Amino acid sequence: MHELVFYVATAWMTVLLSVAVVAVIGISSTAGRILALDMLTLILVVLLVLYGDAERTPYHLDAALILALLAFIGTLAAARYFAERKIF
Repeated sequence: MHELVFYVATAWMTVLLSVAVVAVIGISSTAGRILALDMLTLILVVLLVLYGDAERTPYHLDAALILALLAFIGTLAAARYFAERKIF
């Protein structure tokens, strides 16, 4: 049962990853692209967590945590720059 859930989750995240890539390429507004890139990085975080669970290694979970934190900071900086034209 655990393997079935893993494969279904991996397949679903792969489909969502392809939709996110199409959204990043296809969306013309800057705010939409910021949100699509954030969605793309969060899907990559989930895939790293799933891979870390499959391989039973904590290193992938550390990489997922760092990627999530960097994506959060990057999204905040991009949104602030988009809104006010200054980062700090």
